[in-house]
Amino acid sequence: MKATVLVRPKQGILDPQGQAVESSLRQLGFSVADARVGRVIDLEVEADSPAAARAEVERMCERLLANSLIESYEIDVGDA
Repeated sequence: MKATVLVRPKQGILDPQGQAVESSLRQLGFSVADARVGRVIDLEVEADSPAAARAEVERMCERLLANSLIESYEIDVGDA
């Protein structure tokens, strides 16, 4: 089962990459209020159901994929 995890810095946490992107976009003439840079992790998870896959990916995030002190994450579980 395919799962995608989006990890990004929590609000209020310093995001130097996001600040650089925001500044560069403004210099190029784009009107941007805020930019945050994160990462996307695509996984193929062996699970019997979407709920089981989500639970497994949640454990992965808590143990390795995201630092819960400074990062938030979103999980999207697709079809098999």
